[in-house]
Amino acid sequence: MSFKKIVLRLARNPGIPNGDAERGYVITAPITPDGQIDLDAWRTHRKDAIVIRFDPDPAEHADGWLTHRGSHWYIHYDEDHEGPDEPAYRLGDHRFERGEYITIRHREAEPLTYQITDIADA
Repeated sequence: MSFKKIVLRLARNPGIPNGDAERGYVITAPITPDGQIDLDAWRTHRKDAIVIRFDPDPAEHADGWLTHRGSHWYIHYDEDHEGPDEPAYRLGDHRFERGEYITIRHREAEPLTYQITDIADA
């Protein structure tokens, strides 16, 4: 098991034709050698699977944890003002490698697509 630090930046989306490299997430999670989230390692090291949301607006900055319920992954925040848990679509099916895309729904708005721009050992 290897923890990786994965940087996601807002990709091209409807109304955001050029994306926005200043908005995104940094996810630290256990990743298997074939690039997927290691569910068993996550179960053992949940507290180490952290997520940081970044944005030019300081009010949008938040930190939380990667959580799993049923077959779905979420980003959980512990402060009410940080918003509700954010679903990450099919996160368990994704390969985490540079250039791949991940969809996350932020604050119950329309889901947005993010591109993996960096992945490194944590």
